[in-house]
Amino acid sequence: EAGTILLVEHPPVYTLGKSGHAENLLVGREALEAMGAQFFHIDRGGDITFHGPGQLVCYPILDLERLGIGLRAYIDALEESVIRTVAEYGIRAERIAGASGVWVGEGVTPDGEGRPRKICAIGVRSSRYVTMHGFALNVTTDLEWFSRINPCGFTDRGVTSIAAETGSQPSIQEVKQLVIRELATALQCEITSGS
Repeated sequence: EAGTILLVEHPPVYTLGKSGHAENLLVGREALEAMGAQFFHIDRGGDITFHGPGQLVCYPILDLERLGIGLRAYIDALEESVIRTVAEYGIRAERIAGASGVWVGEGVTPDGEGRPRKICAIGVRSSRYVTMHGFALNVTTDLEWFSRINPCGFTDRGVTSIAAETGSQPSIQEVKQLVIRELATALQCEITSGS
């Protein structure tokens, strides 16, 4: 067995990575707490991000040595599994050089601008070949939460969700099943469901 994959939905929380800049949080912590959100500094790479209801967060805890892949190939596999998952909803997503995560391209956004929109944030690290953290895919997330930060430190890019791109409201359970299937394909391993 190469490890465990946790798939969860969080209550509203903002997390700031080790190399993150506190000024990318645009409102005070007291204001956040009044809105019902919490704030934490954590030990992943990357800047600030949001986790909350309607977002599927995936934490693979995997032994890359057992899987026989390196960290870069692992991140590629995570991105690929998300790209294939959202493709099931007719969304064409892609990687953007120099920016982690999975993006929806230069189409016209609701504000009339053609700018890339992040549908999935990815932040991982490994210690002795064992992975930590993972990715957060916006399914039906309330995107207003992202207006209170510069997501991942970017000021010139938007965020989006499966719901915002398609007008449909898929269940987290449905998307979870697709993610498990696509992760198994991308990582070339079998994933068995626990409780």
